[in-house]
Amino acid sequence: GSDDIIAGNVSKYTVFPAGYCGQPKKGHLIFDACFESGNLGRVDRITEFEYDLFIRPDTCNPRFRVWFNFTVENVKESQ
Repeated sequence: GSDDIIAGNVSKYTVFPAGYCGQPKKGHLIFDACFESGNLGRVDRITEFEYDLFIRPDTCNPRFRVWFNFTVENVKESQ
């Protein structure tokens, strides 16, 4: 569930539509936070244009999430 503890960063995580099998197509977003200061812990696809992003808590203050750092690749025009 959404209350699960997020332990690590996503690493080149491709988000596919429900039921899709095969290679990523343009528009199947690829999220990555596997680098120093990356803090994206989970991605849920809601629609083609909406995603829920779960940011890991700050290391020195786990009550807060005051910044975010991740990359997104494989976008298509007007997405």
